[in-house]
Amino acid sequence: MQNYADYDGLGLAELVKKREVTPTELLNAAIDRIERHNGALNAVVHKAYDEARAAAAGDLPDGPFKGVPFLIKDLGVRVKGWPRSSASRFARIDADAEDSILTQRYRDAGVVLTGKTNTPEFGIPGVTTSALLGPCRNPWNTDHISGGSSGGAASAVASGMVPLAHASDGLGSIRIPAACCGLVGMKTTRDRNPNGEHDADRAIGFSVDHVVTRTVRDSAAMLDATGAPQPGSPYAIPHRERQYLEEVSRNPGKLRIAFSSETPTGNPVDPEVRAALEGVAETLRALGHDVREEGLGIDYRELYRAQSYVSAANFSANMKRWITAKGREPGDDIEGLARRAYEAGKKISGQDAMWAWQQLRLINRQILARFETWDVWLTPVMCTPPPRVDYLDTLTDDLREFDKRQSATFGFTPPFNITGQPSLSLPLAQSAGGLPIGMMLTGRYADEATLFKLAGQLEKEMPWKDRTPPVWN
Repeated sequence: MQNYADYDGLGLAELVKKREVTPTELLNAAIDRIERHNGALNAVVHKAYDEARAAAAGDLPDGPFKGVPFLIKDLGVRVKGWPRSSASRFARIDADAEDSILTQRYRDAGVVLTGKTNTPEFGIPGVTTSALLGPCRNPWNTDHISGGSSGGAASAVASGMVPLAHASDGLGSIRIPAACCGLVGMKTTRDRNPNGEHDADRAIGFSVDHVVTRTVRDSAAMLDATGAPQPGSPYAIPHRERQYLEEVSRNPGKLRIAFSSETPTGNPVDPEVRAALEGVAETLRALGHDVREEGLGIDYRELYRAQSYVSAANFSANMKRWITAKGREPGDDIEGLARRAYEAGKKISGQDAMWAWQQLRLINRQILARFETWDVWLTPVMCTPPPRVDYLDTLTDDLREFDKRQSATFGFTPPFNITGQPSLSLPLAQSAGGLPIGMMLTGRYADEATLFKLAGQLEKEMPWKDRTPPVWN
């Protein structure tokens, strides 16, 4: 199919519905693009072509994405019979025994599972590279990062291998790659999508699963397909009024939108990023919204201190489960970031862990109170355009320097994993060097609807569809 990459997921599914193309033809087009571009990008790390061919030729469910090729991130979510590495030499699994509930919902949506995408070890950093899987590169410029930890998914979608792909976000891992690669990336409300019965690593509630896409409507339609109550869930289901796909075309009305480029360190963002933010704010004013500059007004140092305690304790607990399953402690087969988190977590007392939870709850109240007067908060996703691959080296021995560089690059996403609010990256600008610059819209708890309405409006006003990376053709 010659113009396969020009369609979004719903567009390809419409062609299948009209019998203008078959799922097998779509799969062959996807495989062609994977084989053409993956050598330069290293986005796809497991290829399940034979299984995908059998599925495409079979009786697919009549879902909204029937026949559309789709990729799963190689972290957390299980696919029956497929390996799951978590990008870790220690934690590799040869084959999962069953699908996760989210995987089954993707299948029910009609997609054809084609392979798995690159991720850093245990999804820890904001860049996708590991000793096991190697670096993933940005289709806009392969010398630059694709973001993390869903960098493989974003690189695959941005290069036109597939129109949408599974991703997950623990402290920014959907929004950062979407910003780096010029995509739409929605971090959903906590527990909007199912975690499944194997959700011990989701216990602290920071991490959610969804997709990265090229269009707003694909993100909305997939959340319609997957975001239903989960049997046996210990959490209340976030409310919604109607299908999200319907929200995309609805008028958002006059919204109260605050914007800010304040960073946790107090250092200014890159001038190109600040200019892009101001441009979007001005566009929103022209659209009739009430827009003013205002920050969160929280103690970021206290927020990240508490978050680091909780995250380290959680990671160490997860490692205890891996150690039980593997029957041994990790040796030199885990990387420095994972080793540091594991050892730090073991030293945190119960008192310190609970203090941290208490602090996060108090700061959450402060953040959520801001949204009593705002409908949406607008910030950049990142402090800079996507840096070079060699700037953020997860395998370095100098982890303090790595931490400084991460802090100077990623400054905006984590608070909303902690509060559980929906937060959306949109590709609304580009740097002078041709790299995407993402803007982040964050809404009230459980209010994806407002974000989809506003995103639909901005997609029309500031369209990005015709911007494609050099590898596109």
